[in-house]
Amino acid sequence: MSGAGTGVRLLSLDDVDELTTLELANREHLRPWDPARAPEYFTASEQRHRLEIALGEHEAGRAVPFGITTDAGELIGRVTLSGVVRGALQSCAMGYWIAADHVRRGHAARAAALAVEHAFTALELHRVQAETLPENVASQAVLTRIGFTHYGLAPQYLRIDGAWRDFLMFQRINPAAD
Repeated sequence: MSGAGTGVRLLSLDDVDELTTLELANREHLRPWDPARAPEYFTASEQRHRLEIALGEHEAGRAVPFGITTDAGELIGRVTLSGVVRGALQSCAMGYWIAADHVRRGHAARAAALAVEHAFTALELHRVQAETLPENVASQAVLTRIGFTHYGLAPQYLRIDGAWRDFLMFQRINPAAD
């Protein structure tokens, strides 16, 4: 799936080396928004292990691990639909990041919009949620731009960069869901 210079595609194990390079190159860029990462996180073996788990979750229908690409096919980030819940909830969570040298070019908004479209059409979900740290105004702007609404605060929601942090909660409801 692609649009206006940005695409998303299901990651594969063939992406491990490129993902490892990308994660390592963006270590400091992502540090304020990520859990504390042990040094082995940035190795090919750990990236392979994590991608195998993510692809297993995809096979089980619980996640969609997308890579974000440019029109030229360069991998520049990730957007993941995770925690897919069926039954009465019909929901998932979405997380994303863009490499430092590609921020502020619209890639995050386009990739997140494509992932939401996938959630609403291919997965037929009712709701997609996403959370941001209060100071991550760029991510909040992305979510607002693509139709998410802020609906609450989750105190001490995730342990980020070594501390339990509050998060702002956003959601988008599928207008076509019955």
